[in-house]
Amino acid sequence: MALSFQVPSPLEYFAALVRDDEGFPLLEAAAAVAMDEYPDLDVQTVLGDLDQLLARLRRRLPADAGPLQRLRLLNQFFFHDLGFGGNVNHYYDPENSYLNVVLRTRRGIPITLAILWLELAQGLGLQARGVNFPGHFMVKVNLPQGQVVIDPFTGQSLSREDLSERLEPYKRRNGLVDDFDVPMGLYLQSAPPRDILARVLRNLKDIHRSQEDWPRLIAVLDRLVLLLPKDWSERRDRGLAWAELGHPERAVPDLEAYLAHAEDPLDADAIGQRVLELKRELS
Repeated sequence: MALSFQVPSPLEYFAALVRDDEGFPLLEAAAAVAMDEYPDLDVQTVLGDLDQLLARLRRRLPADAGPLQRLRLLNQFFFHDLGFGGNVNHYYDPENSYLNVVLRTRRGIPITLAILWLELAQGLGLQARGVNFPGHFMVKVNLPQGQVVIDPFTGQSLSREDLSERLEPYKRRNGLVDDFDVPMGLYLQSAPPRDILARVLRNLKDIHRSQEDWPRLIAVLDRLVLLLPKDWSERRDRGLAWAELGHPERAVPDLEAYLAHAEDPLDADAIGQRVLELKRELS
């Protein structure tokens, strides 16, 4: 009797990866995001490429290297020897969000550079985590000497004064000054892998929406809906994108799902009106 195996679609593969928080495979799931743009991409090849970099790095490491020495060797290897850094000239290029491209070009945005750096750091046994710092993703390492915060875009170690200076515009915009100020530590909390991946996808979402590239936007939103099933705003945004693409039959179910959970009455009213318009198109 012949056995037949159905190969999962890229979206089914992604859904399986992000189903549970325990053992969340951040690197693999982030690499899989590129399958929308590169359908023939072998994600395992991307993982293998990073394994090879880690093996090269480990060969440089003295057997008795402490955490600080491991961190210094990692930064020398990643930012200087390999030349990873920020894509200053083309920051908003969607390619910066695809790990296979970032590995090839050595250029990316803070979040994708951070994902690669974190994988190497954790492979060296460092206590490294991502940080959803406002406006710019960071990484941090806990050492016996204290905590080090690094900008993955430049490789620069940031002092508390540097971080405060970067926070100032954000705090002013959001009224977080004087009596409403909050401790720096709240901005440096570790980001769960699911949140890191959501930030990757939302960067792509913003790019595609600004370019009114509705098919690519919907592909990203399909992943966000799977990743964040209780974030009903992603369902709303997918419905609106389907409407822009001229598919009211796909838009209405998403928008009605959002309305069933909407907490903002003004937004709910606007979306409700949009649903009525779409239903008239369908009748």
